[in-house]
Amino acid sequence: MLNFTETAKSRIASFLEMQRSQGVAALRVMGNRAEYKLWLVKENDKQTADQVFTVDNFDVYIDPLSKTNLEGATVDFVESTMQSGFRIFYPSPTWSDPLAQRVQDVLDQHINPGVAGHGGSVALSKVEGDTAYITMGGGCQGCASSQLTLKMGVERMIKENVPEIKHIVDATDHAAGENPYYNDERGDSPVA
Repeated sequence: MLNFTETAKSRIASFLEMQRSQGVAALRVMGNRAEYKLWLVKENDKQTADQVFTVDNFDVYIDPLSKTNLEGATVDFVESTMQSGFRIFYPSPTWSDPLAQRVQDVLDQHINPGVAGHGGSVALSKVEGDTAYITMGGGCQGCASSQLTLKMGVERMIKENVPEIKHIVDATDHAAGENPYYNDERGDSPVA
């Protein structure tokens, strides 16, 4: 199921109300973790395969593949001086280990907003002693620059903010990337 924050629900309802006289009746959502789109549609834009669910006072149309890809995600509306608009995010895990939670907070606040611009994500797998194990997903998984991102971005940022962490281990299978930002032109495995 796709979830909506109260802010997102309020904005969608407001936008729908402003355009109801033009026949706009629902919100269409499609995409995956790396890329997604949301737009207002008319009722006759509903496709046969679409799954329809109601959120408060509006309907959401979503195709079966997007529904699977976006399962568990949350739609939010953000508004700041740097950006404004809808975003879809996946709630981060909450860790019982305070050290792991601090590493997760660094990923959420400093790392993932930056790599999301390339359709990527960085997840914490575990923390053992002074070592954090991470995996890169989306565009970062098969990216030619993933090791640079790891050394100059992820590792540096985690160590600066969580000095107890001395080592970062990349546990990613980079050859298995489904949506790498950059692939080797020959069509071989992604350059990493």
